[in-house]
Amino acid sequence: MSEFDALADAARNRGLKLVRSRVRTPGKRRFGKVGLIDKSGKPVFGMDASGPTAKPEEVEYYLRNLGAQDWGASLNVAVMPRKKRRPTRPAANDSEPEPETRRAPAPRKERPAAPPPPPKPNLKLRDARPDDAKALVPLIGLLDHKTDAKGVRKRIGQLAKDKLAPIVATLDKKVVGMIGVYRVVAIHRNQPVGRITILVVAEEARGQGIGRQLTEAAEQHLKKLGCGMVEVTSNDRLARAHAFYRHMGYERTSIRFFKSLT
Repeated sequence: MSEFDALADAARNRGLKLVRSRVRTPGKRRFGKVGLIDKSGKPVFGMDASGPTAKPEEVEYYLRNLGAQDWGASLNVAVMPRKKRRPTRPAANDSEPEPETRRAPAPRKERPAAPPPPPKPNLKLRDARPDDAKALVPLIGLLDHKTDAKGVRKRIGQLAKDKLAPIVATLDKKVVGMIGVYRVVAIHRNQPVGRITILVVAEEARGQGIGRQLTEAAEQHLKKLGCGMVEVTSNDRLARAHAFYRHMGYERTSIRFFKSLT
């Protein structure tokens, strides 16, 4: 499930609807923006007259931590005030105890303060280094590619010489994602063609927008290398990946053919 599907489910569970921007060109205003409306179409969060204005992570934060009162209002849920309990009157024949026999009220116990929420992991993007090879092997294995740390370490060094080292994502210094890039000079293209050769995020780190940030970083890097377009290939069985690329503004334009030479 993509991060947008997860956001849509979370919004639906609260009686809201996730609205995605129709802009499909990276870099343009409102690209990748989302917002929330209620069942009647009334804006609830991240919307203006022209459409969605919020980032996915802002909507996720709103759904998780804020907006509880707004959700109730959007669902027309009336919160009934609690009735005050009337003090019980003593029976007529009950006498009030003498002052000396009254017990002092027990001291009120203070509730311990709730612990602060744990800080969000620190996400960073950087070029892959040869010493990342051991951490990258299991990530590459998630896409059924068989390789070893020695080979990955060697290829990182080779790619780095041409400024094509993979870009890795780290959470608190732990490698949790990677995107591979390549630059091709084609006889029929006026500008070099950039390629995304691999994109993978660790299962425990998905749904946080890491794939989107890696893709945007790769596009910016290939643009600096003079590429006029970016293309990507994806296995036929990876339907969720296809939906992700379409959301990022990619269009299906061809069919890939493959033949092994070994």
